[in-house]
Amino acid sequence: MLYCYAFLGDFVLLYPVYALLFSDAGLSSWEISSLFALWSATGVVLEVPSGAWADAVSRRLLLALGPLLTAAGFALWVLLPSYGAFALGFLLWGAGGALGSGALEALVHDELGRLGAAERYAHVMGRVRAAGLVGVVAAMGLAGPVFALGGYPAVGAGSVLACLLAAVTATRLPEGRTPTQAEESWAVTLRAGLAQVRAERSVRGALLLVPAVGAVWGALDEYAPLLVRGTGVPDGTEPYLLLLIWAGATAGGLLSGPCARLGRTGLAALLAAAALALAFGAALRTPAGLVLVALAFGGFQLATVLADARLQARIDDARRATLTSVASLGTDLSTVAVYGAYAAVSSASSHATAFLWAALPYLVTALFLRVRG
Repeated sequence: MLYCYAFLGDFVLLYPVYALLFSDAGLSSWEISSLFALWSATGVVLEVPSGAWADAVSRRLLLALGPLLTAAGFALWVLLPSYGAFALGFLLWGAGGALGSGALEALVHDELGRLGAAERYAHVMGRVRAAGLVGVVAAMGLAGPVFALGGYPAVGAGSVLACLLAAVTATRLPEGRTPTQAEESWAVTLRAGLAQVRAERSVRGALLLVPAVGAVWGALDEYAPLLVRGTGVPDGTEPYLLLLIWAGATAGGLLSGPCARLGRTGLAALLAAAALALAFGAALRTPAGLVLVALAFGGFQLATVLADARLQARIDDARRATLTSVASLGTDLSTVAVYGAYAAVSSASSHATAFLWAALPYLVTALFLRVRG
């Protein structure tokens, strides 16, 4: 059921076309980036409180509520396509994502621990991420024909249905921990979690690594359709070329099990190689260059899962969702900065140039890992 939940949560037919929907509605690059920034800002406001809430109540409940909010946002997009509706939709999507962020990782780790298999966390979460990406890939494969049949309303209806099914699936997830076992309020849980970050250097380092690895490529995936369109391919073929990029990211998630013991030097090498693949792939500005972009996304996905596993290994069960959400907060804040930088670069040059420059933070992170650990 866990993999089914991850698949349905990302089986969103709007994924490969919503940036195009915004563009076709007359929005500029700055307006589109402002929507993405609003999405992340919603996570910034709700991320940590929702994580603390997940430590104080049922994590399964929050995983069921999140997709319902997202479904409402998608419905607004296709029923009232305008900047205001897009903004409100992102607010709902951001709130839904915040409810699940931290709660999912904590539930998986706790259930594995209850079964005496906590060491399999990276393997299981790699498969969870891969299942989500398979959902993205499947959605991209279907988005083209569905869009051809019914346009944006058809892909919007399919996305809403997937979210509703995800909410139903969440109610079937196992949860040995019950709300009555969490006697602290969410505010007390939050303070205790932050105290652990201040007191333990290894926790701080693992927590900072999560946004350093996940923020940039997590922002770039929103612009991937525009990068593909910039290669000169005919309109309507973008979803099929996006399949290539997300197939690479899926492969990266599946490799997290075999690579779970990758050390600091190995992780630094992985980030550097992925960064170079991203830079050269974007610089080619051709469909062939998307192969390198796909390899880069695979490397970044693998590094993201490994960074999360390093964090989970260093925090205690009672504060797990809280500190995972703190790491996600760092990712959200960094992502907002990436959106602004991307808008500035792409407006002055091109989407390919913005992707090329996005490789630089990963090279810096790789160097820092190699030198400082």
